This record gives sequence, structure tokens and C-alpha cells, in this order.
Amino acid sequence: MHKHKTLPKPEPCIGLGLRHLHYDQALNHQVEDAPIDFVEIHAENFFAKGGITRALLDDVQNKYSLSVHGTSLGLGSQMALPQDTLAQFVELVNRTQPMLVSEHLCFNRAMVGNKIYHSGDLLPIAYNDASLMQIVGNIQQLQDAIKRPILIENLSAYMLPSDIDESSADTMQEFEFLVSMCEQAGCGLLLDLNNLLVNALNQKSPEVLDSAFAKIKTLPAHLVGEIHLAGFSERQVAGFIIDDHGQAVSEQCWQLYAQVVKHLGHVPTLVEWDTNLPEWQVLVKQTQIARSIAIGA
Repeated sequence: MHKHKTLPKPEPCIGLGLRHLHYDQALNHQVEDAPIDFVEIHAENFFAKGGITRALLDDVQNKYSLSVHGTSLGLGSQMALPQDTLAQFVELVNRTQPMLVSEHLCFNRAMVGNKIYHSGDLLPIAYNDASLMQIVGNIQQLQDAIKRPILIENLSAYMLPSDIDESSADTMQEFEFLVSMCEQAGCGLLLDLNNLLVNALNQKSPEVLDSAFAKIKTLPAHLVGEIHLAGFSERQVAGFIIDDHGQAVSEQCWQLYAQVVKHLGHVPTLVEWDTNLPEWQVLVKQTQIARSIAIGA
């Protein structure tokens, strides 16, 4: 009697956000000792077309698979995409052909009088039909330009658009909006677990982990193309926890990640740490924790 062979379990894909302080260490890192499957760069840091920037990016790509993460297009802004920024983003994606491309579900520009103002921040959009129509159109324009689907990241929010303008009130729940956005635009979702937790904590949800995971379970699994893990500083601003990516991944985020991996399976996962940067080896240890959780799920 022949025994059925068990198919090998897929290996987790774990990456690390690459920031300026760690370029040298990343290029000298011994991947055999502590595997890093990919690194993420912020697109805007590599818009320059020549010189040391391009040479550095070539060196990085010779060692790692690459993820390009944009922060400046403001896809939820109620106005046309900035064509100069769009052109630079497209050029970078075409040149690097990264494994993942992502941007945020936010707005950052508005017309005030006859002048365009840029917030310098990632501001939340209203979850209603008008916002959905605008962001779907912008996402489709971007995807047509780069000739591939993009992943859109859910955002942490410290105010509601309706706090400023009553006409901008939500008519959908966040994850209802996210699913409709992905289905209509043909994009995927970058699921940031830390953003979910920060929002739940700021909204004083009684069961933070249960609340966050209940939302995630409403997502069709095929829409989730990447997961972000991060931490936040304990210092609050005006009573709010700030999503500053300034600490190690929080214990609650690790717990939520374990639940999510069991539910969704292996999804490319990135550890983010953007402020108060530690030594490179501290970040590497964070990826090792993520890998061990993913393998054990």
C-alpha cells in the first residue's frame, strides 16, 4: 500500500524596511546566517536618476528582492494625480521591476483657492461613494501607468474627515470600503496590522485584538498581498497613540500576526522600523521572530 506524500509546507517570505542608516550593514549582511527574503524602499528616496542613488539601488537589488513603497501620490486626494511624481514613480518601478509595489489609502493634497497645498502627511479619507469613485479612478490610472496591480495600505487615523466637513461622513465601514476598492480597481491590499491596532487603541475598543481580527476575517484572502508589522512609541500626542514605527513590533502585533497567518496562510510580511532606529542586528532579530511565528502557524 502506497503512502500519500505530504506536500512541503510553503516557506514564509519575510522582509525588512531598508532605511538610510543601514545601507552598509544591509549590503554586508550574511543572508545565509539570517535570511531576509526582500527589502522595502520608500520610492521617493530613489527618484534621482543617476549617480550614487542608482548605484546603491543596483547593489541592493543584486543582493535582495525588492519592494517599492510609495508615500507621496495621495491616491485619495480629490484631484488629479501629480504628474511629475507619477512619472518618477513609474520610472522607478519600470527600472527595478520589484516583487511588490504599494501605496497608501490616503489624501495629502487639496486645492485651496487657486493654490494646491500638500499636507506633508498621510490623511484619512472618508469611506463613502465619492471617495471610492475618486480613489478607484486614481488607482486604475497608476496601474495603467506601471502596467501591473498595486497594493494599497490601510491607514492609521487620528481624526475623521467628517470632523472637518460634515458632507464627508462615512457611509461604509472601513473594510467594506477596502473590499469594494480592491474589487473595482483590480488592486490588492497591503494589510498593516500595526495601523489596525493603533486605530483600535485610539478608539478605545474594549477587545483590541478581537476587534482587529474580526475585521480581517471579513477580507477575501486573495486580496491580501502583503502584511506590515511595526511598533509604536508609548508617548501620546493630544491623547492619541501615534503610529511612528519607532519601537520594536508590539506584543499585540505579534499576537495578531499569529492569528492572521493561521487564517490567511503565508503572505509576504515586512517588519517596519522608521524612527529611533536601532542597530541592524536588532531589526534582523525582528524578522527572525516573524519567521518563527509564520513557520509555527
